[in-house]
Formats: sequence, structure tokens, C-alpha cells
Amino acid sequence: MKWLEVKIIFDHKKPELATDLISQLLYELDAKGLVIEDPSLQPEEGWGNNGRTRQEHHAVKGYFPSRHLSQLQWRKLESGLAHLMERNHINSRIVVSQLDEADWAESWKAYFRPEKVGERLVVKPSWHAYEAQPDEIILEIDPGMAFGTGTHPTTRLCLKLIEAYVKPGDSVLDVGTGSGILMIAAAKLGAEKVCGIDKDKLAVDIAKKNLKRNIIHPEKVLLICGNLIEPISERFEMVAANLLAEAVINLLHGVKRVLKSNGYFLCSGIIKQNQSLVIDRLKALDFEIINIYSMEEWIAIAGKLR
Repeated sequence: MKWLEVKIIFDHKKPELATDLISQLLYELDAKGLVIEDPSLQPEEGWGNNGRTRQEHHAVKGYFPSRHLSQLQWRKLESGLAHLMERNHINSRIVVSQLDEADWAESWKAYFRPEKVGERLVVKPSWHAYEAQPDEIILEIDPGMAFGTGTHPTTRLCLKLIEAYVKPGDSVLDVGTGSGILMIAAAKLGAEKVCGIDKDKLAVDIAKKNLKRNIIHPEKVLLICGNLIEPISERFEMVAANLLAEAVINLLHGVKRVLKSNGYFLCSGIIKQNQSLVIDRLKALDFEIINIYSMEEWIAIAGKLR
């Protein structure tokens, strides 16, 4: 399979903010993976074949499973970047190239290392050795073409919330499961059942492989290809959603249908400027806001159904 790499090279006085806004734009265009290039980072030894070299520019690269973007996608990309220039003064340009599946998969190895998230969770790629401390829980994730590797603030924040609120014996629904990392964390923290749903079949297949890699018992797992919670008929003690604010708000229209009384709703992927929109909607639906975590320009919210 050929993959299209769309690289957005940008210049801005706040590169973290620009990175997040461009990432959000690529998410909305249905990119299946992101790589962030930061010239301030030091190259590390031993990654991939020859290690990672220092980048020349700030950039965000999005990956799409086709030779070309559709005309509609291109229009949305160009208008989105123009909007970021007008509103946020982010100057950018686009560089496009094609990659084979094998080349794309190998290139990921330059960007991931073991990361501790929260108090006990450690995310590591399968190709990297790591000696766990007695209280640590290892989540072994190979990104493939799915989101959710534990390195982006939205995933880290959601993992911290899961670590704080999941209880042994819980059932957990992960909406937009991506790599399956939230399901794996919940299961290793004691959840009795983990269900993941994603509209992208490729993400579902990758999540299945990652769950198997982490030795999560198949009887605990249900994976579904579908949109948000439309195919879900049962109720859970916890629903987690690492999505964009618009998708979270759309999900909230029906989330009470799949959440048990006194259950927890955890949501991430929300830029700070959209925080009040999500909180107001949660309160209107009779959720108590019990925690808000923030990192860079992103926030994650924990709500409890009254």
C-alpha cells in the first residue's frame, strides 16, 4: 500500500500552540498517523536504523492511506491553513511525498521511546528494552497507522484520568480507540471488561494486535468498527473518549445511554479555548465535573454522572 505524507512546515512564536492547531486540522482530515518534528530536540542514539537527526524546521506530518487527497480534503487543508494564518499568524507551507507501507512503519521507530505517564503507567515500543520498576505497569504499543501512542498530550492526559478513576472489576468503553492504548491501560489496572470502538477498520485491527501483544485475555475484550456509540447497547462504569471537542460534544448527546448510574465519563483531545463548551454541555446533562487536567494547550475532563 502507498501512503501519502503531508508535511506542514510552519513558523510561529509559540511552536507548541501551532503544532497542536495543525495537528487538530490533520486529525479532522482523517489522517491515520502524525509525526511532529521539533528542531529544539536533541537527536537520540540508537533509534531506528541510524538514530534521529536534528530537524531543520518545525513541522507536523500527517499520513493518509492513498496516493492522493481528495479535492474536498485539499480544499479543507488549504482553507484551514489560511484560517490559521489569518487568526493565529501561523505561516506554513505544504510538502507532499509518497511512502511504501514498510518505509512508513520503519520511520516511526525514530520517534518513540519509553515514557512514564501518571504514577505507574509506562508506555514503551516493542523494539525497545525497558526494565520495569516493581510498581510500574508496562503498556507495550507499536503505533502502526493508528493514533494513541502515549506521547501526545491528549493521550497522556486521558491515561492519567484512567489511572485515577478505573476500579478493579469495572467495564470500560473506549470511543475512538485508535491503537487500543486506553483499553490496555484499563485492563492492566483491573477492568474486567474493555470495549473499543473506532470508525476506522485499520485502527481496530491495530488495536487487536496491541491487546494481544499485552496479553489481555480475549474474553475481556470487545472491538467494534463503528461510529461513536451508535452500535453500543450495553452500559459501562466508565466511558473514555480521546477525541476532538466537536466529536466529544456530539458523543455527549447519547453517552448517558451507555453509562451506568454514578459512572465516569473521561474526555480528552480538547483545546483550552473549547474547555467551557464541553464543561457546559456536561453540566447540562447532569454530570459533576470532578477533575480537569491540562498539558500545553490541551485539557482532559473527568465527569461523574449524578
